[in-house]
Amino acid sequence: MSSKRRADLTTGSVRGHLIRMMLPMILGLLAMMSINMVDTWFVAQLGTEQLAAMSFTFPVIMVLISVGIGVMAGTSSVISRVIGSGDEKRVRRLCTDSIILTSLFAIVFAAIGLLTIDSLFRLLGADDLLLPLIRQYMTVWYLGYIVFLVPMAGMGAIRATGDTKRQSNLMIVAAVINLVLDPILIFGWLGFPALGIEGAALASVIGRGATMILGYRVLLDKELLTFERARLAEIIQSWKDILHVGLPAIGTNLIIPLGTGVLLSMVAVYGPTAVAGYGAATRVESLLQVIFYALSGVIGPFVGQNLGAGRCDRIKEAQIQSAILSVCVGVVLAVVVVLFATPLISLFSDQKDVINNGTLYLFIVPLSLGPAGIIMVINAAFNGLGKPMPAVAVSTIRMFLVMVPASWIGGQLFGLGGIYCGLALANIIAAILAFKWFSSSILSKTVEQSAT
Repeated sequence: MSSKRRADLTTGSVRGHLIRMMLPMILGLLAMMSINMVDTWFVAQLGTEQLAAMSFTFPVIMVLISVGIGVMAGTSSVISRVIGSGDEKRVRRLCTDSIILTSLFAIVFAAIGLLTIDSLFRLLGADDLLLPLIRQYMTVWYLGYIVFLVPMAGMGAIRATGDTKRQSNLMIVAAVINLVLDPILIFGWLGFPALGIEGAALASVIGRGATMILGYRVLLDKELLTFERARLAEIIQSWKDILHVGLPAIGTNLIIPLGTGVLLSMVAVYGPTAVAGYGAATRVESLLQVIFYALSGVIGPFVGQNLGAGRCDRIKEAQIQSAILSVCVGVVLAVVVVLFATPLISLFSDQKDVINNGTLYLFIVPLSLGPAGIIMVINAAFNGLGKPMPAVAVSTIRMFLVMVPASWIGGQLFGLGGIYCGLALANIIAAILAFKWFSSSILSKTVEQSAT
């Protein structure tokens, strides 16, 4: 892999690198998040039951995507550190083996998912009215799981080289295809059969399939794949290196949807309109978080390359600048969403109860958007250091030691609004913990490198 095909993040302006990498990521992530928004909007036109059914799939899909995010984080972390040390052959081996690993994961988890649809969603609180709709959606989604998972490993490798523009382009392609196919497949336009909620899942699968094909072309162009025969021991070593960060990262990302699933079960007590409002509001919230997702996506490779080059001073500077940006952006977004909460939810439903319930969420939870952004960035930075366990601990404390009990108590005292206050409180407490913990880790790394 020639130097012309990757960016050196160990020299030059810290802020410049972060912004240069972040801007394409924002566009790409907006495109990917628009898939969820577009799917939700079209499905909402089918009725409240369909919207509620899709809302029940959110935490499960988050769990499944978390597997890919974990492998992507592990791939990006180890490859960025190897790039920093200059071992190009090892970079190609790691990327290739990560593709093999995610393919195996996709086959196994899809098979398990297909066998457990009814039992899992009954556990989450879905009733007999919603289960057939959920089954239609998730069957297609599970069958196409491989086209969601495998490209994530490739994107982790591309991102490790400092190239976020091509990754962004791949995301945009998937979003455009999904936007075009959604109304065609959901409502039966242009002579196609009206597939309803099943059509939304199929449109997503086709869009991600195109991303997988184009992604392989990018990997080949950047010389990130190898076709040399490898010994089994080499492949297993690659998997160990990737999963050293990947497994805890999967755990970190699994903790969030598991906690969200518990939160959803609390919300479900208030009925289908509460679930539908919650689903619409969380879709809006995910779009608002795009800058934080983009920043967390670029901080890992930046930390990894600079760690490999022994530049802890640059890592510390990136931490501080990222935190300041998260707080400032969070304040602006909170003001905007509070002012426009009702119109935003009205885009998804015209039912008064759904609008009121969704608006309630947007009046409370986005006030903690800045802290939530800090958590995302610091957790990704820990992965870049090759120290994923603090991120697992922060996420566990946030979701299960703070959010779940605080939301339960809030719900008992103040109803649905109290549940959402518990979530906001968890974001603030976890952000303070994450920032202090990472600062301590950087100090330790600095002392360690000075000693050597």
